[in-house]
Amino acid sequence: MISKENPLCLDGKVAVISGGAAGIGFATGKLLAEYGAKVVLLDVNKELGNKAVKEIEDEGGTAIFIKCDVTSNEECKETIGKVDKRFGRIDILFNNAGVTFRKTVVELEEKEWDLVIGVGLKGTYLLSKYTIPIMARGGGGSIVNTGSGWGLKGGDKAAAYCAVKGGIVNLTRAMAIDHGPQNIRVNSVNPGDTDTAMLRSEGEQLGFKSEIDKFLVDSAKGRPLERLGTPLDIAKAVLFLSSDLASWITGTALVVDGGGIA
Repeated sequence: MISKENPLCLDGKVAVISGGAAGIGFATGKLLAEYGAKVVLLDVNKELGNKAVKEIEDEGGTAIFIKCDVTSNEECKETIGKVDKRFGRIDILFNNAGVTFRKTVVELEEKEWDLVIGVGLKGTYLLSKYTIPIMARGGGGSIVNTGSGWGLKGGDKAAAYCAVKGGIVNLTRAMAIDHGPQNIRVNSVNPGDTDTAMLRSEGEQLGFKSEIDKFLVDSAKGRPLERLGTPLDIAKAVLFLSSDLASWITGTALVVDGGGIA
């Protein structure tokens, strides 16, 4: 029975978030902590990760940071083992880490392709691989994978990014089918352009280094809601998919983009 007093309550739950030191990952960690979850932030940036933990703790939340390269099988296995040892459970996994290069397949270097696929797709696979048995042991949970509007349609000069996000959307469906019997729900959240350091980096890659504000304004044009997304906009969707309000939602691709691909 869902509590009518606070149907989004996450008290007692443990949430693991990759790419958790900044942007959408941090905003999600902060929001889940506000609703009672114990939050584990994973990232390669230790300085930003520790800063994020302090901000969450200063506002009364519970959070820890673990440095983790999600492209490494050994680090993912060790990291999830540490979380299990400390908390004895994992209820929510937000596979959010990602990088991008705004290039065509002709322009991409092999190492750039490998990095985008490794962080986004392999990282989702590895963290899920080691988390799912712990979730199943605890009776189930929720996995949310970060896709993109460009995982559902194409985009210009973003070949590797479109490939990885399309892969994540369909990997999500496959995982939902495989692990539904274990009471594990798996969904993807698919943002449109969101005001993060990554989007600003894309602007610089496309030649707008001295005109980032113009790039951001142009990115919002044509959307019915006429603005860029914020990290909190995406975090709210992850909160919903992680909560009991989404108890019969699995295998879906939730688009959160201000109507950009409507």
